Amino acid sequence: MKFHKAMQHQQQGITLTNPFEALTDEIVFSIIDSLGDDPQGKKSFSLVCKSFHSIESRHRKTLKPLRTDLLSRTLQRYPFISRLDLSYCPRIEDDTLSIMSTTYKSTLLSIDLSRSRFFTNVGLSSLVMNCSALVEIDLSNGTELTDSAAAAIAEAKNLERLWLARCKLISDIGVGCIAVGCKKLKLICLKWCLRISDLGVGLIALKCKEIRSLDLSYLPITEKCLLAILQLQHLKQLILVGCSGIDDEGLSTLKQGCKSLETLNMSNCENISDGGLSSITNGAGHLRELILAYGPTVTANLAKCLHNFSSLQSIKLDGCLVTCSGMIAITSLWASLKELSLCKCSGVTDEGLCSIVKRHTELRKLDITCCRKITLFSIDSITYSCTSLTSLKMESCSLVSKEGFILIGQRCKFLEELDITDNEIDDNGLKWISRCSKLSILKLGICQNITDDGLSHVGMGCPKLTELDLYRCTEITDFGIASIANGCPALEKINMAYCDKVTDASLISISNCLRLKSLEIRACACVSSVGLSAIAVGCRQLTILDVKKCRNINDTGMLPLAQCSQNLEQINLSYCSVTNIGLLALASINSLQNITILHVTGLTTNGLAAALLACRGLRKVKLHTLFKASLPQSLIDHLEARGCVFQWRNKAFQVEIDPNGWQLQLGREIQ
Repeated sequence: MKFHKAMQHQQQGITLTNPFEALTDEIVFSIIDSLGDDPQGKKSFSLVCKSFHSIESRHRKTLKPLRTDLLSRTLQRYPFISRLDLSYCPRIEDDTLSIMSTTYKSTLLSIDLSRSRFFTNVGLSSLVMNCSALVEIDLSNGTELTDSAAAAIAEAKNLERLWLARCKLISDIGVGCIAVGCKKLKLICLKWCLRISDLGVGLIALKCKEIRSLDLSYLPITEKCLLAILQLQHLKQLILVGCSGIDDEGLSTLKQGCKSLETLNMSNCENISDGGLSSITNGAGHLRELILAYGPTVTANLAKCLHNFSSLQSIKLDGCLVTCSGMIAITSLWASLKELSLCKCSGVTDEGLCSIVKRHTELRKLDITCCRKITLFSIDSITYSCTSLTSLKMESCSLVSKEGFILIGQRCKFLEELDITDNEIDDNGLKWISRCSKLSILKLGICQNITDDGLSHVGMGCPKLTELDLYRCTEITDFGIASIANGCPALEKINMAYCDKVTDASLISISNCLRLKSLEIRACACVSSVGLSAIAVGCRQLTILDVKKCRNINDTGMLPLAQCSQNLEQINLSYCSVTNIGLLALASINSLQNITILHVTGLTTNGLAAALLACRGLRKVKLHTLFKASLPQSLIDHLEARGCVFQWRNKAFQVEIDPNGWQLQLGREIQ
């Protein structure tokens, strides 16, 4: 239509003052789609002209409002929203839900209220009655919601996915209403709903035959409800984390497992051994993923329970005691594993690990974090047998010699994630690691043998790097950081905490990484507001910032943040030199949700109070207990009524004289 009008104007000799008017809506929609999830890009697009502003409003289907007090205006602008995320709106009252349900009566499919409070069953009733097309509701953390709220949800007849994690007041009565009313449910999460027992879970299994995913973590249930659950014909994922009421004796009464089950998570189930596992998995021929973290000792008998699962691809045994016979039994599984996690498993040895990787050569992900007994022998076997690894996590494998990291670089060309925190790697090892050109995540925390030389190789060889952890890599200087900034333009997250040799020059280099979202520079004493200002101007997508113990950062750094970092959600200002002026400037950032302020001596009670009042999106504030006595109780009550949670800390002022003092403390704790 627009094109034809433009042609008519051209034939009539009329000159269009706005050439964009000639574009059809379909073309403009395609342009908007090409912007992806970039909020700043879409905002800039909508400001081009009035027609673009109107089209962008009509085209948008997903909305994540920044402030509750601006909701009414936001809802008016975007009339065709199908997915509404209210994570930034801690206070949502019944009236607000009623307005939303009227506005999006015919379009709303999904709503996230997991970080919102103050609504009741009345608002939920308006929502589900008006928005009959709703298929997804997240009410996690609704600690004040009762069975009345559950009864309101039960009217959502088309609901397919429902999260009720930590809704601790909802009981069997409420979940029974949901079971009867929401028969199309495919996913339900009841984690930490402590008033729901076998009765309520049994009703879900009896009435909701389409269930695919069921999370019953930490519920006071027994084997009584499992019989009905295991008869669900479409169940693919069953999560039973921390269900201490389920034991071997009860599971022995089960005659048949769930044939459709693909994922079973029984982490922290302290009363389960190989006998119980055998009972619950009996007949589960399609099992693909098994998670038994912090559970039974991994013996030969337990591993043998898994021999019949030809589709098994992933086993996670984090925190379990693993016996030598258990590891050998894993070796003889019929299935060829793609993922194995032995994180913090005591008992893992070179002999056992080598036998596993020689058999399971198609491994893509391997986690051997804190397997402190393994040596170069294991790394040699892993890198030789599993050349297709995409993820290797081996934090604190302190017996692995420097040669092991050379082998990783030589043989594992497909690595995308590598965690070698707290290891003996040096610059030569890092030089070989840099040959893994697909690396996107590299964690080098507490690797004190690496210098700028090794880091420069990473900058040259790993252009896809998005996350780099240099926590306490004390030999790194501005030169190494510049190498990363120049060679890794896609960087989104960097941790330089306690890298005391980096200065503002490092931050100026990093400011060229336009996608940066998370920056940690805790205790970088040579960094000042000059460098932080460069970050604010260059890294407009920054969401997380930790400048704790950066005493040269003051109000001069806060002002550019307030002006440019409109996506900032979380900041730690403890021990900085910020005053009332800087904090009040930060309060203008609509997206700011979480702030930590401990031992900031430049703040006064009145200045803090003014900033807290002005920052309307705050969800969590961490303050010293001294402020609890000086801030007016009426102010605290008002902020809590807006949805803000206060965390009070009574920490003494810390002065870290010895930069390696943390190592001495860690040594004492281990002893």
